Amino acid sequence: MSSPAHEIYSPSPWVCRWAGLIRPGGRVLDVACGHGRHLRYLSSLGFAVVGVDRDEAAVGAFKGAGGVEIHVADIEAGSWPFAPCGFDGVVVTNYLHRPLLRHLVDSLRSGGVLIYETFSLGNERYGRPSNPEHLLLPNELLHSLEPMAVVAFEQGSISTPRQAVIQRVCAVLGDKGPAPLDAVPAPAGGDCAKMARSNQEAPCSPGR
Repeated sequence: MSSPAHEIYSPSPWVCRWAGLIRPGGRVLDVACGHGRHLRYLSSLGFAVVGVDRDEAAVGAFKGAGGVEIHVADIEAGSWPFAPCGFDGVVVTNYLHRPLLRHLVDSLRSGGVLIYETFSLGNERYGRPSNPEHLLLPNELLHSLEPMAVVAFEQGSISTPRQAVIQRVCAVLGDKGPAPLDAVPAPAGGDCAKMARSNQEAPCSPGR
């Protein structure tokens, strides 16, 4: 079992695995970014990162930070705050609001990458979230991202950082030929373990 610090501060291994498919130096949106574990990680890879969350206190540490753009917005109750085709990558973890799925796809430029990981049906056995509105149905992500090309998809139970039932996908918008799976390792400077250690020293609370 992983330590609480690992669960709090470590970037998702799924995000680490597929971040290398995003155009180097590209603009990347972290949806429901919370306290910013993926903002830090993606920024360390050289991406221009944009975070959106409704919790102003959570994202406050990033206001004024170089290379990080923060939007405080309730994306469930309000309008989607981003123009179409504005990002080379979109990252979503531990968050689901189904009406936003189309906005996520529309926000990507041609060749853009969506990396998505969240809880699915069956997770209610292990705790929160347990509300079906926040749990994916079997294969739901796989069938919700047209016209994107799915590069990788997984669903099932995991034991770390805690017991859960999840679904995760990496998909690319546009026809640029097969995605280079050899690009799976994160670029130099983006080591997940290294980022986790440095984040453990950061004075922040858990992020999504």
